[in-house]
Amino acid sequence: MADFLGMMKQAAQLQSKMQAMQEELGNVEVEGISGGGLVAVRMSAKMEVKGVSIDPSLMKPEEREILEDLLVTAHNDARRKAELAVQEKMQALTGGLGLPPGLGLT
Repeated sequence: MADFLGMMKQAAQLQSKMQAMQEELGNVEVEGISGGGLVAVRMSAKMEVKGVSIDPSLMKPEEREILEDLLVTAHNDARRKAELAVQEKMQALTGGLGLPPGLGLT
């Protein structure tokens, strides 16, 4: 019975830490870049786009498709970095719990 109570206490602590981590992730920002820095997308680790920066040299009607492609690439780069930030936070949070990998907590 003591093991069960210990597990329940540990689960409650994990839940509290998870909630704090979710709040913290809203403050973590990453930047995805494409076109050698001509396009940048800033987003939170919660995958919320915070801003887009486009070099004025790309503001030509005949280069619209290039700009669109660069925006997609920069967004995907930022999303990948945000996902890595989430994984790092999760590892730090669950590192000492001995949970199996791929438990689906992210």
